[in-house]
Amino acid sequence: MSMEGKVVLVTGAAGGIGKAAAKKFADAKAKVVICDVVEEAGKATAAELGADFYKVDVSDRKAVQAWVDDVIAKYGQIDVLVNNAGITRDARFVSVKDGQLVKQMDEAAFDLVIAINLKGSFNCAQAVAPQMIKQKSGSIINVSSVVGLYGNFGQTNYAATKAGVIGITKVLARELGRSGVRVNAVAPGFIMTEMTAKMPPEVLDGMKGKCPQGRLRNPEEVADVFYWLAGDESSYVNGATISVDGGLVLGT
Repeated sequence: MSMEGKVVLVTGAAGGIGKAAAKKFADAKAKVVICDVVEEAGKATAAELGADFYKVDVSDRKAVQAWVDDVIAKYGQIDVLVNNAGITRDARFVSVKDGQLVKQMDEAAFDLVIAINLKGSFNCAQAVAPQMIKQKSGSIINVSSVVGLYGNFGQTNYAATKAGVIGITKVLARELGRSGVRVNAVAPGFIMTEMTAKMPPEVLDGMKGKCPQGRLRNPEEVADVFYWLAGDESSYVNGATISVDGGLVLGT
């Protein structure tokens, strides 16, 4: 499968899954354009991969549109969008002790996660869609999570966004498919990134214990699925949500 010369946009690519995805496409000689709000790490990633870097807050529609417009002006096409940017702000929905409310998820934390994970995915997909329709080709890959499928304790906001991303994916697959644009979602399980590496060993062991394969996946294994969904080998895959979780949802 050749990606040479294809223009690939990856959001949230300063590290983790986004960086692994950008590297996968860059190694395949695609023209990779990444964005992130973390400027120093984003620039370092871009320099390492020979990619273009833009500092973009995906929740800011005007900033997203300016980024996409600049890419189109420079390259004349957009072939792939990996909607990867996302954050967590975990907290229990409510915590009650002796009949009294002790603590609850902060409204600001809910709004911020919605703005980045859900609205950000909407913004980026809507910004690239006209160009892809014009080309009569394109692949939009939305990054969801197994949490969006099955929920997770303390992640009301995150689960809502990742379930919402799946909903957006299904609608866009219907609306854009007739124009030659495919839209799919990937739902990773526990992934070994810089963030999870900082967790206590006992927490990591517990996460591994829930997976039939007995290990956490690495970002490159998720990037491999992005790469497949971007290419012609998956030409009849549209509106799907693919779990990359080592069988986590099956239990042990």
